[in-house]
Amino acid sequence: MTRPSLGTLVLLLAWLAVWPAAAGEFVIGYLQLQNDARYGEKRTYARFLTEPLGRPWSGARVALREIRYHGAGAGVTFALKRKKECCAAALVEAIRALRAEGVRFFVVDLPAPVLEAVAADTRDEGVLLLNASARADRLRGEACERHVLHVVPSRRMLADALAQYLAFKRWRDILMLEGPGEEDRALGEAFRAAARKFGLETVATRPFVLSNDPRERGRNNVVLLTGKDDYDAVFIADADGEFARNALYATVLPRPVVGAAGLAGVAWHWAWERHGAPQLEGRFETRAGRPMRDFDWAAWLAVKIVGEAVQRTGTTAFETLRAWVLGPDMVIDSFKGPPSSFRAWNNQLRQPVLLATQNWVVARAPLEGFEHRSNDLDTLGLDRPESPCRF
Repeated sequence: MTRPSLGTLVLLLAWLAVWPAAAGEFVIGYLQLQNDARYGEKRTYARFLTEPLGRPWSGARVALREIRYHGAGAGVTFALKRKKECCAAALVEAIRALRAEGVRFFVVDLPAPVLEAVAADTRDEGVLLLNASARADRLRGEACERHVLHVVPSRRMLADALAQYLAFKRWRDILMLEGPGEEDRALGEAFRAAARKFGLETVATRPFVLSNDPRERGRNNVVLLTGKDDYDAVFIADADGEFARNALYATVLPRPVVGAAGLAGVAWHWAWERHGAPQLEGRFETRAGRPMRDFDWAAWLAVKIVGEAVQRTGTTAFETLRAWVLGPDMVIDSFKGPPSSFRAWNNQLRQPVLLATQNWVVARAPLEGFEHRSNDLDTLGLDRPESPCRF
């Protein structure tokens, strides 16, 4: 029998060192709701920039391919296990079942009320939930949970970025148009808080309705809603985007429209051209057949965070991984510039926010001149002294 050459043995050992094919499997859970209204086809025609075009599962799959070698040092390969359930109770049971199989990290694509219920019932399960799609500030505030990490930016972070830009341009007098829904009011409240923070003045807040009833003309007609007072810009709080899409170039005064139409703060945009973003966008579009949006990017980064933790620590021990993810040494490349890390006071990922139109990124926040005593990214969203979160 011919003995293998020394060169062949060296190549074989090198291959075994970097390819953990015979190693164990590190499974990352992925949770979503069966009938999630956020992805309903009836809403797709009115999508504005901060709304999804589809479920973010493709973002997680792109990241899984990118981290395939991250587990070599710990002797593992990575896998995703997706669970789609009807409701919060079923999702909790799915977490417990996967926890019994050794799964400790979960990427969660859930509406805010469902995530809040799931989080409350899994406090003692020894897991980490990485929120990829719920922007509600309440989840980072009075309803915060120690085991929930927020990768997607909060409403307040997006509003702060937009308010920074308006202040930077010295467009300080803002007319607000606000819809009747709960989500509309939440968007409006986030922007009002941001306006106060950055010295903007709300000259008026006018409610609008979606109606063709001529008796409602005072509340469904853009001309009538914008025909009083003077203002530098119009902010529209419209969670569905249907009213806002008709507001561009329809205001009485020739002023920019921001919020649900025109200029918006987003976590990700296909037109971002720096920091390797075009390459990531290309990989995602190849898999998903559509542009990447906020939730896709957040699911991608959530999986990358888990892979990075295993690579940096060289272990699969949950407590070690958790300590690294939440610790001072954790930084992750978000492909948006300054490195991201989790805020200790509410588990929100600090990150730049892009200010974009439908086809262009106008600026990136934090903008020049908006500084923080420790990290300028903390000018976006609730800072430690403001945070109502108490773990």
